[in-house]
Amino acid sequence: MAHILVLDDVVDAGILLKRILERKGHKVSVFSDEQDALNFVAKNSVDLSILDIKLKKMTGVEVLEEMKKVSPEIKVIMLTGYPTLETARESLKHGANEYCVKPIDKEELEVKVEDVLAG
Repeated sequence: MAHILVLDDVVDAGILLKRILERKGHKVSVFSDEQDALNFVAKNSVDLSILDIKLKKMTGVEVLEEMKKVSPEIKVIMLTGYPTLETARESLKHGANEYCVKPIDKEELEVKVEDVLAG
């Protein structure tokens, strides 16, 4: 299955996503620090990143931009608890494949992950 990176400033949120995705057979690496996640992507093969938009030091969109520089083929799903058309547009403009709203719906997440990985 896929290797998925999850970046969320709330560690418990990342662990929840890890549990959901591991049940589907994916390998999941969870980060709460933006730079750690970027360093990981630079050194490892990651198929999909799930990025929270609100982080501590950077925005999820900034992390998305940086990830695309080191791994242009990486697929990305953005997460937000504060959905706006502007953040959706910004994310898609910078190469995000999909957008999920918190609280995460397990089935919706599973479908979006499968769709993005298949696409």
